[in-house]
Amino acid sequence: MLSISIPGFAELRLVDLVADFNGTLAHDGRLLPGIREALAELAVDLRVHVVTADTHGSAARELRGSPVSVEIIPPANQAVAKRAYVERLGAAGVVALGNGRNDREMLAAAALGIVVVQAEGAAPGTLASADVVVPTAVEALQLLRHPRRLVATLRD
Repeated sequence: MLSISIPGFAELRLVDLVADFNGTLAHDGRLLPGIREALAELAVDLRVHVVTADTHGSAARELRGSPVSVEIIPPANQAVAKRAYVERLGAAGVVALGNGRNDREMLAAAALGIVVVQAEGAAPGTLASADVVVPTAVEALQLLRHPRRLVATLRD
């Protein structure tokens, strides 16, 4: 568990990290450099879940050997499915990471929602649903390893 006290925002008790795959942890179906190592570091303190529509059909292969669970969701109602996954875990203990339109509801539901704006871009509604916007997934994951960065960004 990660405990982060952010004055004027929240007393976070994070148990789970829920991340999108394509456009977030991967580009064109390939895991981005540094992601495997960052996920392994975080898995010491958080249960790591990848929830994806798996556009390129490569998530399980790319994440093989990583300390994560992979959930492939069907093509219909993806935003609802991702939000439901976060809620099943207990949204108050979840940090969610995504970029796509189908990630907006899980970011809004999570105790902490982080959106990344990489090569694939980010949907405007997802930006509006997030608590924090960062340029890369590695930097998003590093926020959790260095929580004072989150305090500096989110404090009132």
